[in-house]
Amino acid sequence: MPLPFTSFRLLAPMEGVTEPQFRDLVLARNAPDALGGTFTEFVRVVDHALPVQVLTRHLGTSRFEQPVGLQLMGADLDALAATARRAAELGVPVIDLNFGCPAKGALRGCAGSAMLREPRKLEDAVRACVATVGDRPVTAKIRAGFDDALLLEDLARAVEAGGAALLTIHCRTRAEAYCEAVDWSRIARAVAAVRIPVCGNGGIETHADFERMRRETGCAYAMVGRGALADPWIFSGRSVDAAEAASFLVEYAERLIAGGGASLAGAVARVKQLLRFWTAGELVGSERREWLRESEPQRLAARLRGIAKGLDATTRAASSTAAAVG
Repeated sequence: MPLPFTSFRLLAPMEGVTEPQFRDLVLARNAPDALGGTFTEFVRVVDHALPVQVLTRHLGTSRFEQPVGLQLMGADLDALAATARRAAELGVPVIDLNFGCPAKGALRGCAGSAMLREPRKLEDAVRACVATVGDRPVTAKIRAGFDDALLLEDLARAVEAGGAALLTIHCRTRAEAYCEAVDWSRIARAVAAVRIPVCGNGGIETHADFERMRRETGCAYAMVGRGALADPWIFSGRSVDAAEAASFLVEYAERLIAGGGASLAGAVARVKQLLRFWTAGELVGSERREWLRESEPQRLAARLRGIAKGLDATTRAASSTAAAVG
């Protein structure tokens, strides 16, 4: 089944991050030949089909040339399949199934990476959704395994047998969580095990890493998560200055407040999540700890606005005080 992506570089779904406010800013700053598409953060399906309003909230209102897939996670196959069908009826271009989330809540519900212990259940979940969505491609994202990578090939083949159009493999296991070390040979193992396209995920830190991953593993697509939190322009490889980098964060905060109902404090807290990783524009540099320790949301927001306008807010405040005293 043909996939709608416009490039082999994809933005990974990330819980608490790839909501519309962040996602739209990244899509708007990367041309379709640089960034091929992305996904919503996972939408949890428990024991009944989710209503349309929940799905549309996650999808947002903006539309781009690049597709935005809806990622679902759940263990109740009837509810999962019914939600997938509802998403297809909404016109969602890709429906992705999450079998990689390592969170304890997902494990307790036998969802996410819990299914990595039983390839047959994973296959059944994929098949149930594929059967309900007509001509919409269903994709699946897995980790390399639960406690180890011994079942990797079995898991990859289960995704293919279930009818998925694409397998995305995060090359860390559930037990490895988000450790720094990555093993791309696991992606190559998945590529060798199946005939459907494989998307590699894990360890991409620079623009050049996209092509390097494809060259070293044979994967058709390459997906980045934390690397895009550090530099939203990683897909194009374009270098930006501090003002443009700060403008992204300012607009992100403004969109969270306007569209997400966040307070200034809440929006700044989300900005700090990005600042933990941020490298774009050399905005943070050696002052990362200072940025993260700033306790006054207004002060951090003002500093970002100042830099976005080409003048550090701290310097501007000092100049204003000096002028007043003079």
